[in-house]
Amino acid sequence: MAAELPIPIFTTLNDALGDLQTAAVQASRWNDVAEEFEKRFGKKPAYIARAPGRVNLIGEHIDYVLFGCLPAAVEQDILMACGPSSQASGSPGSVTAQNLNPKYTPKTFVPILKDATMPLTTEQKEAEGSVHPESWYLDIDKRELRWESYVKAGYYGVLNRFFPPSSSERPVPIDLLVTGSVPAGSGLSSSAAMVVASTLSFLAVNNKLGNLTKGQLVEMAMENERRVGVNSGGMDQAASVISTPSSALYITFFPFLHAEPILLPVLRTNPRAVFVCANSLVVSDKAVGAKTHYNLRVVETLVGARILARHLNVPLQATERPTLRQVLGRWLGYKEVKGQPTELDTDKLKAGLEKVLPELEKLRPAGRGDNEELGLTMEEMIRESGLDEAVFNEVYLSWVEVEATHFQIYKRAKHVFEESLRVIEFRAACLRAADASRGGDLPESVLRELGGLMDASHVSACKFCENSCPEVDELVRIAKEAGAYGSRLTGAGWGGCTVSLVAEDKVDAFIERLAATYPAYKDLEGEALKQVIFATKPSSGACVLKLE
Repeated sequence: MAAELPIPIFTTLNDALGDLQTAAVQASRWNDVAEEFEKRFGKKPAYIARAPGRVNLIGEHIDYVLFGCLPAAVEQDILMACGPSSQASGSPGSVTAQNLNPKYTPKTFVPILKDATMPLTTEQKEAEGSVHPESWYLDIDKRELRWESYVKAGYYGVLNRFFPPSSSERPVPIDLLVTGSVPAGSGLSSSAAMVVASTLSFLAVNNKLGNLTKGQLVEMAMENERRVGVNSGGMDQAASVISTPSSALYITFFPFLHAEPILLPVLRTNPRAVFVCANSLVVSDKAVGAKTHYNLRVVETLVGARILARHLNVPLQATERPTLRQVLGRWLGYKEVKGQPTELDTDKLKAGLEKVLPELEKLRPAGRGDNEELGLTMEEMIRESGLDEAVFNEVYLSWVEVEATHFQIYKRAKHVFEESLRVIEFRAACLRAADASRGGDLPESVLRELGGLMDASHVSACKFCENSCPEVDELVRIAKEAGAYGSRLTGAGWGGCTVSLVAEDKVDAFIERLAATYPAYKDLEGEALKQVIFATKPSSGACVLKLE
C-alpha cells in the first residue's frame, strides 16, 4: 500500500526527480537554492526537501466529507534547503527562515516549551488562541496570515510529536531557505506543499525522517495545516506526498487513508491528450476567506449529515459529528470488525450513492423552487438538526468560525453525493481504458467521456457547491470554445486555476486562444504567460535530497 511506504530520501538529483529529462529541466532550481543557501548562511545545506503542488482532476470539496477524489501531483513544487544553524549561540530549536522571493521578508523565531520557566507575554497568550493547546508554542496568528506561518505550521507537528517535555532531547537550531514554483492562491495547493516541505525539513535536520511512513506524514501535514485555520480534508497533502509519475491517485479516507495509483489513459488515446492548467489570477487563499468559504462548506456538510441522518432514520448520539460518508455507510448497513468500520467496495459504494440521491430531496426546504432561497437560517438549521441550541453550538460551531445568513444544506449535500459518483465513474473509465489499451491505441471517445465528467463537475461547483467565480467560469467557457474535451475549476475555488483536458497536438493553439481571449492575460507574454498557462504531467511525490 502506497501510504505505508517510507518517505524517500535520495542522494542524487536524478533519483529525486525520477528521470533524466525532468532532472535536466529542474536541476538549475535545485542548484540555485543550494548555492544561495551557502551564500546567506555560510555553509552548504544538509538537505533539500521537495513537495509538489497538485491538480485535482475531479472530486472537489468531498475529501473532508471522507469521499474519494482523484488528484495528481504537478511538476511545480516547493523546495526548502535546510541545515543545522551555523550560529553557535542559536537557541534550542530556533529558526532563521528566508525566501528567494524578495517580497517575503526574512523571519527568525524560537519555539517555547510551555512548561519552561520563561512566561508567555500577553501578546503571545492572546495569539495562542489561534493554535492548538500543546506542549510547544509558536505564534501563528490566523487573523493575519503570513508566509512563515506555513513554515511554523510544519514545525509544530515535529515539535509536539518528537520533543515532548518529558524528553531531554531538544530540537536543533535550523537555517532554512525557501523557493517555489507553485503560484500562491492558484488552487494548485501551494499551502499544502509549503506545509509538507516544512514538515520534511524539520524532520530531516532533527534526524527523524526514518520514524514516519508516507501515510503518517500525510496525517501529520493535515493536522499541521489546520494550525493556519483551514480544516483540510487531506487530499492536498496526500497528493503531494504519495503521488507517482503517469498516474492520478484515487484517494479514499474512510475508514482509513488509502491511495490507489490510477494510470491515466490520455497518453494512449488517439489523439493523445494532456491536462492544461490555467490560472485565473484571482488569488484564493483558503485560510484568508475560510469563515465564509472553505470552513463554511465544512460546517454545512457536517450539519447536512445530521439532518440527512434524521430523514433516513439513522440513529446518532447528540454529541456525534459524522460526515455524509459515514451517514451513508450506516444507512447502507456496513459491517464493523472489532468495533472498526469496514469500507464498502467501489461497486457497492457506487450503488449506494445512486440509491441515496433521490433521498436528498428531503433536504430541500418544503415548497421552495430552484429560483427561491434554498438555504436555512441559523434558527431553521438548528431546528432541523434536532439538537438544542447549546448542544448544536458545542458540536458544530465551537471549534470553527463561520459566517453566513443562510446555510445551504441541500445544495452542499447534492454536490457531495453527485461529485462522489463522478469520481467513481472517472476512475472506472480510466481502469477500463487501461485494460483495453493492451490492444493498441484507445479511441477518442475515452477523452470525451472523461471530459464530460469534468464539465459536469464544474456545473455542480457553480450551482451547488458555489465555489467558483466569474473569472473561473469565463476561463472554462473559453477553454471549451478552444476545443477542450472538458474543463473545470481545480482546488478549493473562489479563484485559482482551471484544469482542461486537451488534445496534445492542439495544446499550442489552445494556449494561444486563452491568451488572446481571457482579459487578465492581455499583457502577458513569454515566461510570464508560461507561468499562468501550462501543460503538466503527473509528478512524483514529496522527497528529501540528502547533500551531506
